[in-house]
Amino acid sequence: MSGAVQSPKAFERGSGTVLALATVAVLAAVTAAVVLVCGAWAARQRAGIAADAAALAGADVAVGRAAGDPCTRARLVAGANGATLAECAVAGVVVSVTAVVPYAGWRAEAPARAGPPGTP
Repeated sequence: MSGAVQSPKAFERGSGTVLALATVAVLAAVTAAVVLVCGAWAARQRAGIAADAAALAGADVAVGRAAGDPCTRARLVAGANGATLAECAVAGVVVSVTAVVPYAGWRAEAPARAGPPGTP
């Protein structure tokens, strides 16, 4: 008997391992993507909070509630919140800022504007 035929099951040996490894690789990639997206969202939220606080602090200086320069005060407050200011502009008593928080090689930015009630 030459040329014995192998059963079909012999060709499937190890296919479960390959399928399991592929499933683990896909799950790892999806998990990494979810972690990156959630981290970027959190960085954007941090930038927004820092921008709001910085604009409010700058507006306090602009209206005379605190001494100093509005943009200097805004930079200090943004730094205390883990952000840097990319922009700061003062128009009368209104302070506009853009805060930046770095994340994974990207920049999460958020603008904010503050001034007394009723100012345009």
